[in-house]
Amino acid sequence: MIRKTSVAESDGLVWFKSSYSDTSNPNDCVEVATVPGAVHVRDSKYVPGPQLGFAPAAWTDFVSHAACGESPA
Repeated sequence: MIRKTSVAESDGLVWFKSSYSDTSNPNDCVEVATVPGAVHVRDSKYVPGPQLGFAPAAWTDFVSHAACGESPA
């Protein structure tokens, strides 16, 4: 995975997209910003919109599950 870093926002977060998110429309993506103790996630199509926040362990669990391509039980 290659991180594509965007400009730091006024809130101090530095957002990035995974190179795996590239599609025919590079704006269709989820962006992630990490800080000690939290992982923030937002929709790149609506940057001023809501953000989700996760504990690092919860984010790691989600990413490892999503990467396996497993469907929920």
